[in-house]
Parts: sequence; C-alpha cells; structure tokens
Amino acid sequence: MAPGTGRVVHTSSPRRCQVLDRIADPRGRRTPYGPPDAVERLAAALPSHMRDALPAVIRLGSPWPVRVDAFPEDGVAEPDVERWVPAVSAAGSNGDALDLAVRGGRVVGVRGRAGDRVNHGRLDPREWHAWQPRAARLTRPLVREDGRLVETTWDVAMNRVAARSRELLARPGGWGSLAFHTGTRLFLEEHYTLAVIGKAGIGTPHMDGDTRWGAAAAAAALAASFGTDGQPGSYTDVDHCDALALWGHDCAATHPVLWERMLDRRLGSRPPAMITTGSEGTAAAREADVHLAVRPGTNVALLNGLLHELIAGGWYDTAYVAAHTVGFERLWRVVEAYPAKRAAEICAVPVAQIEQAAEILGAAERLVSTVGPALLGSNQATAAACQVNNVHLLRGMLGRPGAGLCQLGGPGCDALEAGSAADLPGLRNWADTGHVRELADLWNVDPAVIPHWGPATHATQILRYAEEGSVGLLWITASDPAATMPGLDRILAREDLFVVVQDPYLTETARLADVVLPAAVWGEKTGTVTGADRTVHLCEKAVEPPGEARADLDILLDYARRMDLRDRDGRPLLRWTDAESAFEAWKACSRGRPCDHTGITYDRLRAGGVPWPCLPSSSHGVERLYAGGRFNTGPEDCQTFGADLATGAEYGEERYRAESPRGRAFLHAAEFEPSPEVADDEHPLVLVTRPGPCRFPARPARPGDAVSEPFAAEPCLEVHPGDAAALGVEDGDLVRVESPLGALEAVARLSGACPGAVVLPLDGQGEAVARAVAELTFTAWDPVSRRPLCTAAAVRLVKAGRRGEAALEEGLYSAAATRLGCGVTARPEVTAVAGGGEAPERYEEV
Repeated sequence: MAPGTGRVVHTSSPRRCQVLDRIADPRGRRTPYGPPDAVERLAAALPSHMRDALPAVIRLGSPWPVRVDAFPEDGVAEPDVERWVPAVSAAGSNGDALDLAVRGGRVVGVRGRAGDRVNHGRLDPREWHAWQPRAARLTRPLVREDGRLVETTWDVAMNRVAARSRELLARPGGWGSLAFHTGTRLFLEEHYTLAVIGKAGIGTPHMDGDTRWGAAAAAAALAASFGTDGQPGSYTDVDHCDALALWGHDCAATHPVLWERMLDRRLGSRPPAMITTGSEGTAAAREADVHLAVRPGTNVALLNGLLHELIAGGWYDTAYVAAHTVGFERLWRVVEAYPAKRAAEICAVPVAQIEQAAEILGAAERLVSTVGPALLGSNQATAAACQVNNVHLLRGMLGRPGAGLCQLGGPGCDALEAGSAADLPGLRNWADTGHVRELADLWNVDPAVIPHWGPATHATQILRYAEEGSVGLLWITASDPAATMPGLDRILAREDLFVVVQDPYLTETARLADVVLPAAVWGEKTGTVTGADRTVHLCEKAVEPPGEARADLDILLDYARRMDLRDRDGRPLLRWTDAESAFEAWKACSRGRPCDHTGITYDRLRAGGVPWPCLPSSSHGVERLYAGGRFNTGPEDCQTFGADLATGAEYGEERYRAESPRGRAFLHAAEFEPSPEVADDEHPLVLVTRPGPCRFPARPARPGDAVSEPFAAEPCLEVHPGDAAALGVEDGDLVRVESPLGALEAVARLSGACPGAVVLPLDGQGEAVARAVAELTFTAWDPVSRRPLCTAAAVRLVKAGRRGEAALEEGLYSAAATRLGCGVTARPEVTAVAGGGEAPERYEEV
C-alpha cells in the first residue's frame, strides 16, 4: 500500500508470482498520480525531528502508488520461497530496494520492495534476471606461472601480493609505487576499508577508479556551487513539482525507475511541464513539452542563454540571491552577452524554443532538475553542470518539496564519500590541514603519512604512471577497464608492472593480471549502498559465494593483516573485523561532516533506507539539503577551495576566504568554449553516441538455447535527411564514418538528428562496438573534474554501398578490428597447480 493513499497495484498474486508480458508492456503497468495535498506538502517541508511527531500516514506519505515487480524462477511459487533477503539494485545508481528469494541455499527470484522510499516496489529492468547465476565464476585464486594463470591457494596468492607490496615500499618513495583502481560495485564498508589502507597504511596518492569516468563532473559541480558533494534534492520532489528539466539526461535509459515516477506524474492530475536537452529520438525527447536538441558540446552556451532570459525577464528571486549566493554581478556580466538569439545560433536550435524553455523555468513554482551523462560527459562538463546549479539558485529552488536538483553522473557515491577514489573520506578537503589532522587523529597516524601535498592522482594519470614505469603495483577491484579502454592491455602486460585483479569473473582485465582474487557478488556478502539521492540501504548476505570466493571486505582485511599495517601506537590500523563493525568505524569518520551517518544503524536500515545526513537525534535522515539557504561553503566545512572552470587551476585557501561565502552558495560564471572536436571541411559532421533503453527479454537465455548473434541489434547511424541528401545517402545504405583516428561502418537511418550531427545508438550493442567508438574519439579532459570527455568526434560520412552488398559485421570492424584485441594474441588458460585439487575446466568468455 502506498503510504497515505490506500492505492496498491500488484504484479503478482498472493499465491504465485506472475511474470508480466514485458514485450507488450515493457515498463509495467502505469500508475498515474497527482501531487500531494496541502497537508502532505506541509509535512514534507518540516525538519525530520518535527515530522517524527506526526502520524506515519502523513510523516512517510508519498502519493506514488506501489507496484510490486516480481521475477521468480520458472516453477517457483511464493509459498516455495524459504526466506526473502533484503538487498539493493546493483544496476545503475538509483538505489532501488529489492528482496532476494532464497530456496535450497540459492537465489530463485527477486521482487521489488513495496515499502521502500525510492522505488515503491518497482525494479530496474536490468535487475529482472541479474539475480540468475552467470557462467565462469571464479572459485579459486589464480597466479601467473610461466605466462599462464593457474589456480592456487589463498595463502600463496595473498603472500605474493604482500611480498611485492613490501618490496616496492622498501624503495625510496615507495608509497608512490602502489596504486589502486576501484569500481563502483563495492559496499561502503569496503570502500572505506580500502581508503584507510591506501591513505593511512601505505600513504599513496594514487587512488581512483571508475567514478572518474562517471560521477566525477557531477561531484565537482556540486562541490563548486554548494561547498560539498551530495545531491540537494530527493526523488520525492517529483511528487511535488510543477516543472521537470532533464539536462542531457535520457532518464529512461539510465534511471528507469525514476523515469517511471516521472511518467506516472505526467499522466496524473496537474502534471508538470517537461524540458529536455540532448539527442533527438530518446524517450525523454519524445515525452518533453520542449526538447532542445543542441549541437554537441554547446551546453554552456544554451544555459548561458537561459540564464540571460531568466535575469533579463525578472524571473529570479532577488531576495534569495542577495541573502544566499555570491557572484551574481559576475554571472550577469557573462550571460548578458548570451541573449536567446546568440545562444540559438551557437546551439543550432530555434530561438522560440529557448524562449519557451526559459518561460517554463521562470514561471515554475516548484522545479526539479536532473543532469545526466550527455551533459556530464560533454564539453565543459563541470562548467555546464554549475550553470544548472545557477538556475536553481537564481530561482531559489532548493531545500523545499518540489524544488530539487540531482546531478546523476552514475554509480559511485560510496567511493566518493568513503575515500577510495581521489577524495578524502567524509567529503573532506585535501587542501585543509585541519581536515587532514582530523583523519590523522581518527586513524592515529602521523598527518605526514596521509598524502595531501597536492591534488590526488586521477584514474587516467594512474594508468599513465603505470605505462611510464613509476607505478609498480596496480590493484584493480570490481572493474574491467581493459574491456573498454583501447591500448590498456599493452600497459597491463608490462613486465615491470605487477597487476592484481579482484573480481567475481575472469574479465578481460583479469586475464592480464599476475594475481586474480575471486570475489563475492551482491547477495553473497553484507554491506551498505548509497543511492544517487543519498539514501543508504542495507544489502544482506543471502547465499554463500561459490567455491573459495571471498567478500571484498575479507580480502582487504586479510591484506592489511599480512602487511602488518599499524598505527603510531603499534596497534592494528584496521580494528574492525566484519561489515557491521566497519560501518561503525565509518560512522566515526563521518561524524560532524555533511555526510554524517551517526544516526544510522544496521537495525534501522533493516526497516528501510535512510538518507544522509542522519544524526542520532533523528533516525529518518534529512530529505533535502540546504533548507533555508544554508550551504556547506564555510572555509572549515567546504570540500574544495575552488578552481577556475576554464583551466582547472586551483584557487587556494586565501582567495577562497577573500570571497567570504559565509554559508552562501557560489554562482559560477563560464564563457562558452568550443569543443576540441570541431567540425571542419575535411570532417564536417560530429559523431555522438546515445545510450539505448534497456532490453526487455521475456526470459533469460538457458543452456540449450540457440546461440545468438554477437549483437542483439545491427549497428545503425542516425543521419539528418538534409545531410544524407547532400551525400547521396538513402535510408538503409551502408555508410562509413571516419575520424582522424579510425573508421567504422553501419546502416544509415534517416531521422530527426540535429543537422551536422550523426548519432550512433548503443542500444543492444556489445563492448566491442563501444570500444570501436572510443577509438574514433579524441580524448579531451574536463579541466576541473579531470573526467575524460569522449562523447563527440569530428567525422566525415562516406556511402559504402546499398544494404546487403557487404557483410555488415565485416564492415563495422574494417578499420578498428586490428586494434580491438590490442595486442592480445591468446587468452590464458587456467590450470591447477600440483596438489591444488581437481583440474578445473578452462574458463570461458564472460
């Protein structure tokens, strides 16, 4: 039952779970709803300690109806399930709560959790069959012997890693010889444990990972505007708003459950208006009232134009701006030069559309914005994201129901908060010696051990150091960068680089490692996960991992013991032994910081997700940040002292204090800078990619099924009819798209793509296609977040023939196939060492 509504929509009967026809109705039954009434809105605006005194039906109410999605194994009825184990979605960053069905010691199904604040029972389509076992799980450690990976014992594998670590640390400056690259599929407790090992035990600045290619620009923009990372808004703001703005965010593809909430709201009474930006042809673009199909790389120009219209039209809250922001005059000096006409010329969109979008933004009483990968991975990413922040600051649209903002760069919240990436734990400031002393006192180590003499090393720079030979040990956890980064296998194969891979599967990266450590997956271990809206969920262990695979936390604790990492009093540096005690250690680290977790316990999380910050005085957490216009920009609170949005040059503490923010937010201005990938006479078009919506199989593949083709859908290239006519290309023709770095072929599809741009949808394509596209693209850098920007490439289009005249698969890889393997001539076999047990089968392709 949806709290406060009495409305329930089930996708399962009380006796047996029934799988919906996901082909006819892939998103599930629609559940339209309208905004809350005045009492519920007033209750939602109260501080959490005051809401605690209200009846539950009002305190926890949301009008979004419940719809429970359930996907059991064939033949499994609900009474057959022995127990339901709480977990959280491993797909994306939405943080959808779910329950795993367990019978006979294995998972036999999944269902959405009806009472959860995030998803109200719905499941991300990527979770429908993700619970089913995959082939080729690693069950024993592997080490490289005579060029081949062979099975071994945990003692042999871990002793080899520890011995190589000690050897490197014994050298002058040895702390700089060890580096860690971490994915986003660890629990918060594991991220924090790794952070303490790397930053206090070893003292290396070389810690980063997949967040650099996903959430880095979003985090940088939030910290630049508001003082620290952390989403200001809540998903419940969708319930209250009267306008939705999706900036470069194809929500249906990246956050399907959030998209369902938006659609249901749009189908109900008093629906919100919707503005979207980005490629044509997406679900969001088709749904929007105003879609701005901007030229790739021109987001800053568009937003400057919209800010100009808001200020020039008087559509901003002068009192809020004066009391709670810094930098308005500087912002106006910049955006004054971007009237709608100029912005339209730069972005290749009609002036009327910009004016219409500005009117919606200016007239909204409650505005919700989401910022997605198409903006956060494009030219001037951090600067553009800061301009979205400026829209909300100018309108005073923060900290109250329906006035929300979410920068959705991708999964990795826990890595950023807990410090396993390039940040200090607890959203602390590298350049603040007081913050460094706080951590040194907490961990009882010398402050000089914690690397804070300069910015942390970002992920791509770590790989460059490995290529140059200054990094001698690279530990890659829960990530497979070799699958998508051209040329990385050449780096990982260096004789002087010792590679450790910690993963559940024998991935492309693991095949190149010196030691492979088999890890448990979600459902096989316990820990907490933070979603994009700051909601913390508990994911409990449902089944045992296969063979000798271990939880990532156990592997890291084992390494710390073998390295004999100790504090300055000689006690073990890590004094926790399991997930719950690790969480308690993290709570101590978070105390007093913007991401304070001290009011959260495992027992409390078993009752449902809780957003941070959460103090012991209230177990419900803070729904929205920055109520009353109070921001984390004080010099003692902030996560960064700021940087130039154009160059990335850091300002330093003295300049930051001179700005005197005193808890006010920053209105950062940015001039539009053309993308490094500019079309010219030789390459007159711009290639962009578009992530596709999730596929909706009626059931997963089973042993004995016919083997499918490598790709579920043939690669196609969307071309504007005008550009196609100029080139003599017709719908269905084979075309070759060429950049200075490579080429690929695909089927031309005439569409509503922006003139001058060609769009390659990635829906249904495999990693090889994504890698081929990456090789076409010149890699630029966002100067502030150091995120690689590979979303566009200047190309030319050549007609390659009529469809059917050549094998498409051959044409697709004609230019890139020789580089897709990147020098790997054979995949290593996995054999058993003498006395190591039964001889295993060869591991197959994952």
